[in-house]
Amino acid sequence: MRSAIFALAAIGLSGGAFAQEGDPAAGEQVFNQCSQCHVVTDDEGNTLAGRSGRVGPNLYGVVGRTAGTVEDFRYSSSMVEAGEAGLEWNVEDFVVYVQDPTGFLREYLDDRGARGKMTFRLRDEEDARNVFAYLRSLGPDGGEADSGS
Repeated sequence: MRSAIFALAAIGLSGGAFAQEGDPAAGEQVFNQCSQCHVVTDDEGNTLAGRSGRVGPNLYGVVGRTAGTVEDFRYSSSMVEAGEAGLEWNVEDFVVYVQDPTGFLREYLDDRGARGKMTFRLRDEEDARNVFAYLRSLGPDGGEADSGS
């Protein structure tokens, strides 16, 4: 009986983490806005989302990745510095970042002069959470890893 209670509690907790993260199906629709600049291409070269968006870095495997580390992409010095300072993309940081990229970097680095290259903003927090969930679902683990929340 005791193990059944713990199992139900674990299911409830994991469900809560993913609910906080967002809905991948809704995120797929919102990602259309992101695909103007970003693409999701896996390690074998298959395009999973987006079209030819190459202004921003490839978002394959972004969940849990250290910021500013996609090979052959020229990040702003502030984004590289944030990665060097320990920024790894989790749901909380991703949501704040995509709603105000420059503001996020300035606060994260405690540097009023910090700037990123991303100018687009997702205004709605739920949309940002949904996009994160969608990107997780396209990642190498297919959405099975810890949400980072």
